[in-house]
Amino acid sequence: MPGTLIAASLGPGDPGLVTRAAWSALESARCWAWPITGDGASYALSIVARGGLEPPPDGLALHFPMTRDPETLARHWAAAAEQVLARLHGGEDVVFLVEGDASTFSTFGHLARGVQALDPAITVRVIPGVPSYHAAAAAAGAILVDGEEPLAVYSAPEAMKDLDALLERFDALVLLKVRPVLDSLIQALSERSLLDRAVFVERVGTPEERILHDIASLRGTRVHYLSLILIRQDRRRGLGVGPS
Repeated sequence: MPGTLIAASLGPGDPGLVTRAAWSALESARCWAWPITGDGASYALSIVARGGLEPPPDGLALHFPMTRDPETLARHWAAAAEQVLARLHGGEDVVFLVEGDASTFSTFGHLARGVQALDPAITVRVIPGVPSYHAAAAAAGAILVDGEEPLAVYSAPEAMKDLDALLERFDALVLLKVRPVLDSLIQALSERSLLDRAVFVERVGTPEERILHDIASLRGTRVHYLSLILIRQDRRRGLGVGPS
């Protein structure tokens, strides 16, 4: 029987936020797989390393390049799927390390689809994790929504296409992937008098965590790709995002 492909969602960075289910899967698995960038670094692996777990000696470091080129991405996803499938066909479960949650803007979805395209009989199991924006709101002392207030979670580049419509409809916005549009987003919030209603959070839960309420100070700077901005209008009470 082939093994099961398991997504172990690790949360955004603090190993204390790794769930018991994910931790148990990591402790019992003979094979881990984790994403690496071009320099060999793995954010997901660093989370469990800070928690004191070491990967099995025959783990799979899978290269997922930081690019938007579809051909390059497809090539690396296919190569990763083949490596993982070989281990699954050997009867081993493969636990794939995921920063944040595997169901939200995660590489795991591409890997799972690639594996099942090669062998539809493979079973996939997802262990959910703490999303980055939940951890960011907690770290910033922010209440995102209350009562029946509507909340939207968007990638920032997509949100910038029709920001006014989102602000009209939602009391709170979570904007992920802010790095590519940071300056234009800051300008847009400034023009709408919303700078004091926003907070920037970078690498939440890690030793490099950064929380800024003065997001205008980020103009012209390059931030980490694991950054987000929370915006809370709270139009009924006039309260913005702020420290506890």
